[in-house]
Amino acid sequence: MDGVRRAGRALWRVARHGWTLVVLASLPLAAALTWPTLRDPAGTLPQDTGDPTLQAWQVAWGGHALRTDPTHLRHSNTFFPEPYTYAYSDTLLGFAPFALIGEGPVAAVVRYNLLYVLVHALAFVGAYALSRQLGAGRAGAAVAGASFGYAPWKLAQAGHLHVLSIGGVALALAMLARGHGWSLRHGYRPDRVRPGWAGAGWAVAAWQVTLGFGIGLPFAYVLGLLGLAVAGAYGVTWWRRRSRPAVPRGLFLADLAGVTGFAGVSLLMAAPYLEVVARHPAGRRTAAQVAMFSPPARGFLTAPPESWLWGERHGAARATLGFPGEMTLLSGVVLIALAVAGLVFSAWRVWQRVALAAGVLASLALAAGTSFGGAGDPGYLTLMRHLPGWDALRTPGRLVLWATLLLGVLAAGALTVRERPPAGAGRGDWHRWARVALALPALLVLAEGVNRTPHVPVPAQPVALRGVAGPVLVLPLGGIRDYHVMLWSTDGFPSTVNGLGIYRERVGDAVVYHLDRASRLGAPPQRPQPAQPTVPRDVAVSGTPDTATSF
Repeated sequence: MDGVRRAGRALWRVARHGWTLVVLASLPLAAALTWPTLRDPAGTLPQDTGDPTLQAWQVAWGGHALRTDPTHLRHSNTFFPEPYTYAYSDTLLGFAPFALIGEGPVAAVVRYNLLYVLVHALAFVGAYALSRQLGAGRAGAAVAGASFGYAPWKLAQAGHLHVLSIGGVALALAMLARGHGWSLRHGYRPDRVRPGWAGAGWAVAAWQVTLGFGIGLPFAYVLGLLGLAVAGAYGVTWWRRRSRPAVPRGLFLADLAGVTGFAGVSLLMAAPYLEVVARHPAGRRTAAQVAMFSPPARGFLTAPPESWLWGERHGAARATLGFPGEMTLLSGVVLIALAVAGLVFSAWRVWQRVALAAGVLASLALAAGTSFGGAGDPGYLTLMRHLPGWDALRTPGRLVLWATLLLGVLAAGALTVRERPPAGAGRGDWHRWARVALALPALLVLAEGVNRTPHVPVPAQPVALRGVAGPVLVLPLGGIRDYHVMLWSTDGFPSTVNGLGIYRERVGDAVVYHLDRASRLGAPPQRPQPAQPTVPRDVAVSGTPDTATSF
């Protein structure tokens, strides 16, 4: 009985712990701010039925492959008979364990909607944890978490789960800082070193990379820059003291294992993408593609139409943008105001505020793509030429996540300034009213994240495709219908000719975009008109929602 009592007391302490409460509070908050996603999780999808159906299939395929034949993971059932087709987009492989339970299109849609809610909660918790580790108070950390989880620009990405899945970035940084005993307010404290937290941070960082290189590649380079900064500080300390600073053995081993594991996971994830590029060099991103998605400066102050507070008010500004879906990048008016205030008064030292502001400006310059300086060189295009893998990123505006995170840290510093109670004021009354006042900024930030995102019905699976044995080709080909076919193929995952992607080629003086399916089927187009795919032998062809014939 004593053992049971001790276990019960331990569980009660965990349940009452501040971090447990933060995690639990983040879940209903995410459900509310993504509503009505959970009103009909089996029948609707947020934003549209384009990319969400593709990503529902991606997660489902990852779980199916891990459950049945992990060696076949890279070679999905789509774009038959081409290999390495799982690497035609960010794979979201890190979510594959969620797909070990449930089969078929309905399960895939429910799973996607649950993940859609959970990634918002994780972003809130990650940024909150990072700000607290850096030395911010609860109110400041809540603002950082709210802005990172629900910034207005994220509403434009409601159909891109891989872009919304950024919580691992902030959480990994929080764990690594905690493991190394470091914070902005107190610097390095050897007595606070926790090798286990450092190892966990590297594990979360590796998991973040498995969700896709669109977010993971810049994150890897940020970790590299932070590593160089730590090595530089270590070298300066050595030079000043004329003796080598002691590094805890456990921390050294945790970092060694963590860096090795992170690099190994990154290389394993990169291998199929490199193979795809080698097979289809026309799929490389170009400066012209980057320019198409590069936002002007006003884009960083413009909200998407899905924003409840700013959507209609910013309609005229959006009309001047070439590609609003990737150019409405407002991090939040309240957040920006608090960050500016944080430059003046803050818990952070002056040089730290300057460094954070410089990071914000650098992030915005890169997020502007070719719009920065007129051509993005020096800038984004410079990185495309010199950093391995950077030429695969065609949407620079998504780097605004780093500006949002740093703005949140600046704002958290402003709200962490502690003042003494006024003379004659009761200490209890002062703290009570102070907590109420400090909660207001977080509520205002959350108000900017309230959505009016459309939730559209999921296309019903045709009767002819239920339980069909592959290979199969569904007609007509074209547009997001192929994404729907990919979703329907989660019913048993038959080999499917259908699949959708874009590659670029030059024909004479014209730049022509072709559907990937043509080249995947061995009939690359030679003229600037859509090519007719060659149908492999023994392929079932479905031309209407309720008929299928053998071929």
